[in-house]
Amino acid sequence: MPFLYRNIMLPQYQNEQLLPSVVASQLRLPPEALNAFRIVRKGIDARQKPRIKFVYTVSFALADESLLRSRISNDPSLTGLEWQPVPQPPAFARLRSQQRIVIAGSGPAGLFAALRLSEYGLTATVIERGQPVEQRAQDVQRFWRNGGLDPESNVQFGEGGAGTFSDGKLTCRSKDPLVPWILERLADFGAPSEVCYLAKPHIGTDCLRRVVSAIRAHLLNKGFSIRFGCRLDDIVIRNGQVAAVIAGQEELPCDLLILATGHSARDTYELLERRGVPLERKPFAMGLRVEHPQELIDRIQYGTTRHPNLPTADYAVTWNNRATGRSAYSFCMCPGGVVIAGASEEGGVVTNGMSGQKRSSSYANSALVVNVAPDDFGGSGPLAGVEFQRSWERRAFTAGGGDYRAPAQNLLAFLKLPGGKPAAASYRPGIVETDLDEVLPPFIAATLKEGIPHFGRKLRGFVTAEATLIGIESRTSAPVRILRDEHYQSRGLPGLYPAGEGAGYAGGIMSSAIDGIKIADTIAAKLGRESATET
Repeated sequence: MPFLYRNIMLPQYQNEQLLPSVVASQLRLPPEALNAFRIVRKGIDARQKPRIKFVYTVSFALADESLLRSRISNDPSLTGLEWQPVPQPPAFARLRSQQRIVIAGSGPAGLFAALRLSEYGLTATVIERGQPVEQRAQDVQRFWRNGGLDPESNVQFGEGGAGTFSDGKLTCRSKDPLVPWILERLADFGAPSEVCYLAKPHIGTDCLRRVVSAIRAHLLNKGFSIRFGCRLDDIVIRNGQVAAVIAGQEELPCDLLILATGHSARDTYELLERRGVPLERKPFAMGLRVEHPQELIDRIQYGTTRHPNLPTADYAVTWNNRATGRSAYSFCMCPGGVVIAGASEEGGVVTNGMSGQKRSSSYANSALVVNVAPDDFGGSGPLAGVEFQRSWERRAFTAGGGDYRAPAQNLLAFLKLPGGKPAAASYRPGIVETDLDEVLPPFIAATLKEGIPHFGRKLRGFVTAEATLIGIESRTSAPVRILRDEHYQSRGLPGLYPAGEGAGYAGGIMSSAIDGIKIADTIAAKLGRESATET
């Protein structure tokens, strides 16, 4: 049985290859006694700046377990040592079914639902309104270069989902046991193996595109059909349940529809409302992107110039106004990244952040957002939040000159402090100097102006003339929830399984993937029961 050993610390400058020797020395064992040595978790302790340390949890086995067995409960110096049960890989029953499964959307929820179904020997038809990731990347680059937006192939729509053009964070607040399975599968398809043990794993937009392409090849090899440029236009309902979908001007028979279209598929929400699928308003957040020199963030977080062994520094900040119930906080922080144009509708400006795997840009950016409640939306009906987002995106489009340039302002100027400089940012196709009060709801502008100085007290140097704010950040999460029951099925339409971020039950790559997997497992269990009944 392997051992788990926690809280091993190495100075930032020490070579990680020495870790087995350090562990052996602490345990008073010869280094050659450690077998199957691997890192289980790696984090950073930056509490004593600038003396930064790496903190490890490792796993290993011993040919002669008696070397430690007698000491593990009696030696107070071995408090971080424990037995580790041998993990058992999940078992998947091989299923056969005549049920026709369609997955709408190839973001994390859709792709991982497909991968999980393939483990049971099941197949599905995947329909994706956008293009394969290779073509999609060209479409996005063209948009960033000259403002030529393709409403069907962009940062929001296409193979891999919106996360394909992001930092590719693989962090998850959930302790769900599916997390290791997801990370291992990503590594199988080309992600660096370190994503399986880093405390803050990320994959980067460049690596994620290669992984998505590899997943596609795997699914095709397993018998899946994948149709690009194939938008879900309608759901055919017969006898009160899903019977087919209209996609790409074709009717596709469908008994089980996994709906994983993402938080920006507004036409899909409209379709669901027309078809009487129960929806409700959902809170989200909105605000701006802030961009700093990455070197400045490194100094703030590490207390000095970043050592080459250390990762590019990130941050997370939050502030609550108890009087108003509003919160301002950072979201989707991208170290060593760029601010990108993320529009999916003509006539609207949307910002997001993106980093490569190496996080090598000289800039750091993050959304600074404020919570928006359903009562803030105005209007009527479950899609009022969509109209709220759209109205402010259009206002930002006009303020930016009507060509997808983004309104921007120096951070000090936004706070009405002296010393501001002309706004400058990595955003393409460009920025236009603007009073950002004009492109934000007043309660969001006011809360940010209250919160940002508090961020500066936590991160000394954050409030600086070197920082630029870019607007607007409006697609933090879905403003709609598609109501479903305890079996992940729509409350009003049997056969419809709303999944992931667009359904209002996830936020980010990992939680969306978890949601897709749970739906796939639920469908597999259902088909397994039906198969057993038939036999």
